[in-house]
Amino acid sequence: MASRTKEREKHQIQFISTPIYSKDKEKPPYTRFVCISTLSKKSLTVTSLLVLLFTFLYLFLSPTSFQSPYSIGLTQTQANSTCDGIAPFYIYDLPARFTTDLVDRCQFLNIYVDTCPHVVNQGLGQPVTSKLGPSWYGTNEFLSDMLFHARAKKHPCRVHDIDAAKLFYVPFYAGLYASFAFREGNHTLRDQLAVELVSYLSNKPTFRKHGGRDHFLVVGRTSWDFMRISDPNIADFGANRLLYLPELADVAVLTIERHPWEGKNQFGIPYPSYFHPKTADEVVRWQNKVLGSKRPYLYAFVGGARVASEKAVVRAEIINKCSASKQCAQVTCKTGTIGCYDPAKVLATLRGAQFCLQPPGLSFTRRSTFDSILAGCIPVFFSEHSAYTQYEWYIPNEARNWSVLLDQKKAEQIEEELRKIPLKEVESMRKEVVRMIPQVTYAHPDSTIPGFRDAVDIALVQLTERVGRALEQEQTAVRVD
Repeated sequence: MASRTKEREKHQIQFISTPIYSKDKEKPPYTRFVCISTLSKKSLTVTSLLVLLFTFLYLFLSPTSFQSPYSIGLTQTQANSTCDGIAPFYIYDLPARFTTDLVDRCQFLNIYVDTCPHVVNQGLGQPVTSKLGPSWYGTNEFLSDMLFHARAKKHPCRVHDIDAAKLFYVPFYAGLYASFAFREGNHTLRDQLAVELVSYLSNKPTFRKHGGRDHFLVVGRTSWDFMRISDPNIADFGANRLLYLPELADVAVLTIERHPWEGKNQFGIPYPSYFHPKTADEVVRWQNKVLGSKRPYLYAFVGGARVASEKAVVRAEIINKCSASKQCAQVTCKTGTIGCYDPAKVLATLRGAQFCLQPPGLSFTRRSTFDSILAGCIPVFFSEHSAYTQYEWYIPNEARNWSVLLDQKKAEQIEEELRKIPLKEVESMRKEVVRMIPQVTYAHPDSTIPGFRDAVDIALVQLTERVGRALEQEQTAVRVD
């Protein structure tokens, strides 16, 4: 009798509800479907069998009606209206010298590699020919300005009537400009295009109306590339002075790395990774895939050594530690090798590890942080400026819920420190990381309404709130006067 009871229990079917998570903290998660059915031979009838069969087919053959019990759900902030929280925005039609002319000069943008394959497909780059799928591209990490523009041009919240706009986008390809001009030794010539942009904007009534407070631009490189210090004793590293021009002081600047101390009008946006989905279903499938990945390694590192500096010491220690450990998966970036630029190899490495190390490189931030989020690998930082002070629009408030911060002095004890984290916490952190995937992903530009809010949507929501606050303060100041 006991054996027959156990056998019946093995065939009991349970449909577990899956929560749909909302960014609105005032609204709790809701569920699509809850059905718990316990079957036994005595109570099972032909009718119940038919009901069960149709229910089973409905749930498991419909891609949008049910998610796996292991799915954590998407950020469903577009459920009511695509433009909820996003102001109607206008895109300036800039002269070609600020946009397409820079793209046409792609062969001159980098002295080491041919940039032309990266700027094709609206900045997505070349499609990845692997089993990853059709929405994967070899996207360059410094093309967020092109990607943002491509996505914004077909965004449903864009307006073509400038008088109907509340937000104004200046689609200057600043990253391409910085790459093209950094070898120019004459500072006046190096800054020329930036100065011309400011002159162009200053003549626009829409810009003068609020002093640029309702305007924004996207720069595809770190803010340091646009903040040259006027000191002959300090190396300029090819930077220009775009972000030091006083006319842009109140313009919102979206950058892959903001200046932690001087960037009051700078806001961090994600580095582009390789995944550019057109639909929410694609994202859900990928989330479930990475949640189910086998992770035989404790940690992983994708990167190379750096020149002599404090950052280089930490990197060298990590590389040495990883190379000597059986608990570490590694892809070493060296001149002449392509491993670091092979999306399939990078993601396979990161998906095989519990934690992914993110030491500072030439600057505080790394594209690898967003590769690791895409792979469901928990980021391990060695500086708060690698993420926490950078991407406040995109990351959870509690850093420990999705990442690890280690003192640089503990680089030698990486394994010991990571092993201290209980498995239950690791699993919880991973779910939080995977939950972040939609909002740090740049959806495919051809997808007008992808069904989830991506990195561009999140930025537009935050910019809308910022403009509202700025104009309210402006009106208050006028009333006081």
